[in-house]
Amino acid sequence: MAKAPTVIGVLTEPPAPTWWKANRHKVFGVTGLLIGYLIGTHLHGAPQQPAMPRPVNTTPAPATPGEHPTRTAHGLAA
Repeated sequence: MAKAPTVIGVLTEPPAPTWWKANRHKVFGVTGLLIGYLIGTHLHGAPQQPAMPRPVNTTPAPATPGEHPTRTAHGLAA
């Protein structure tokens, strides 16, 4: 005659997870994205210095192309 089977263990279904355990990864993800957005839009770098104004040319350009009068060390035109 065959031996009767012996019970080694009993399997039971675990209880359903709570709402927090089931959705905490979503909450942390949305919170992280929101904080990153707020930091990215409201955090400004160091204040920048205003740009130096470009030097202005105070002498008019020559009317005709060609040789330009230049001053020598003696103040005479070349």
